[in-house]
Amino acid sequence: MRRWLAALCLLFGTAPHAAPVEPLRLLGEHPLDGMPSGNFSGLARCGDFLWAVSDRDDDRLYRLWPGEKAWRAEAQTFVLPPLPDSALPWGIRARSRLMGKLRGGEMDFEGLSCDAQGNRYLVSEAYAAVLQLPEIGQPQWLALPAPLLRQARASGMLLKFNAMFEGIAIDPPGERLWLAAERERRGLLVAHRARDNWQCQGSCVLLSEDGPGESPARLESRGKWARSFSDLAFHGDKLFSLERLAHRICRHSPNTGEVERCWSFADELLTDARRYAQPWGSAEALWIDDDSAWIGTDNGTLARGDGETRPMLWHFAAPAGGWIGQP
Repeated sequence: MRRWLAALCLLFGTAPHAAPVEPLRLLGEHPLDGMPSGNFSGLARCGDFLWAVSDRDDDRLYRLWPGEKAWRAEAQTFVLPPLPDSALPWGIRARSRLMGKLRGGEMDFEGLSCDAQGNRYLVSEAYAAVLQLPEIGQPQWLALPAPLLRQARASGMLLKFNAMFEGIAIDPPGERLWLAAERERRGLLVAHRARDNWQCQGSCVLLSEDGPGESPARLESRGKWARSFSDLAFHGDKLFSLERLAHRICRHSPNTGEVERCWSFADELLTDARRYAQPWGSAEALWIDDDSAWIGTDNGTLARGDGETRPMLWHFAAPAGGWIGQP
């Protein structure tokens, strides 16, 4: 019965039940110096350091150094390999190239993840592609399975410009790779590594859903924007999504994409001082560890209520009982 109900929910884009959404407690906030392009779009802990990526930079990551009044973002550059062949339609590719030249960031890197071997993975929204950055050696584009894009588009995802891949997560062995389709329709996809190749084991699509997004009442935007994902993280054999509009983090089954539990950060980030004018929110980057969650902002050059314009890194305490122990 449960599998049948889940299938209906997947088809119509609804949730089988609404679990309680527990508020998260803010531990600290840290403006970032050294990321002049702003647009903090991805976050991951690789080894002993937190690393960030901006969707306006095609050739660098940022290592984050803690400080008393602000954290410092130290750029580490790399040489971008030749662009991959994109299976996206010509119209989407042309608009992406034009927008990249106008605003900067032709790749539009929208997520960052790391495996236990120290490989970094960046997802390009403009090319629907994944770049692997090894600790030693040259960057290379992953050969994602050809059915992945076909299945995603057949499910109604990746059909609109600037509504492509928005998040990435990989498990520690580097054997499972998840991608989040941003919106209209949003969804979760997975690919499995088989030696040096990536493949779909059956369907690559775990979740595909549409409809108006949920948002906190104080945003005054209910029903105006589509539900969306803005990043992914993998922790404790669970998949976590960042929902920018809803101002929450949700835990998913990594095998089915089913939502298991959600936690809200709306109370802490929608104060007069911390709130941005963007009606859909600015939370764009996510990392989960045992004791906490880290969230980064893609606020562009917009100032928040207190006048701060630098990218912001927020640090939240894990819920009571931890991320995994709750039902």
